Amino acid sequence: MAGRMDRREFLGATVAAGIGALALRQVPVLGAEAKGKAIVVRALRDDATADKKPAAAVVKEMVHATVCKLAGKAKPEDAWKQFIKPDDVVAVKINCLFGVGAATHPEVTAAVVEGILMAGVPADKIIVWDREDKHLENSGYTVVRDKGVRYIGVNGEWEEQPAESLTCKGRLAKILTRECTALVSVPTLKTHVISGMTMALKNHYGSFHNPGDAHGNACDPFLAEVNALDPIRQKTRLIVADALLPVADGGPQARPEWTWEYKAILAATDPVAIDTVGLQILQEQRAKLGKPPAKVKCLATAAAKGLGIADLDQIEVVAA
Repeated sequence: MAGRMDRREFLGATVAAGIGALALRQVPVLGAEAKGKAIVVRALRDDATADKKPAAAVVKEMVHATVCKLAGKAKPEDAWKQFIKPDDVVAVKINCLFGVGAATHPEVTAAVVEGILMAGVPADKIIVWDREDKHLENSGYTVVRDKGVRYIGVNGEWEEQPAESLTCKGRLAKILTRECTALVSVPTLKTHVISGMTMALKNHYGSFHNPGDAHGNACDPFLAEVNALDPIRQKTRLIVADALLPVADGGPQARPEWTWEYKAILAATDPVAIDTVGLQILQEQRAKLGKPPAKVKCLATAAAKGLGIADLDQIEVVAA
């Protein structure tokens, strides 16, 4: 990798300005860890967006291409079956807190839902969700409760008791604990003024009732703790990350002046590895803008807890 940073420098979020582009290296076996390395698949398409708007047909192809490459399958209907079973109840966790321009694009979510349907899951066993109905509506989604795929907010339906291993005493969404058997995370890539970045790990700050109590020390160790909880760690089958229009500075709110057309979809099963790749994408753009590196503590902590790989030398980024 051109300009590869020392792993300790990266984990300390002290990436030197001007680092090179991500290397895309083909690996012999996809759909599993290759010689101990985490796999992150990236689809880049020049026509994925235009004037900062996603092209739905192109985005759909990109989502299925990343899942096919990750699964090592030629056809989407075969690829999705590697991660999702027909008898699953699938929760699709999106990120909608800050509305259009800062949320998971509906075009990405629609492609993920299509893939889950390809796996044989009935429509009424798929739940697309975030914290509140109004957050979905403000992000371009229509709330649906009564037929087919549900698009809903938690709307206060949290567990009565906090998770024992979560320092902030957060109560998890009942969608996670009681309804779903499988979880697909569909985050969006942005900077974050407190944690440094938000993507796969921080997507689950919408999964417990009191995230405002978990932002101290740059959200560390809270981000690792929540992702280590059994309903998240054991049920997560797949992460499909929306990197079409990342926010390079001032996130997680929409920042049109710092939003750029990266035109990518990422997929992985390792939340730490995909966030590590996402952080490098942000750092490269920040360097181009003359911004200092984003400071991120949570990746090293999550890796130390065994949640995934945060060492770039142990991550293969593969083109789809």
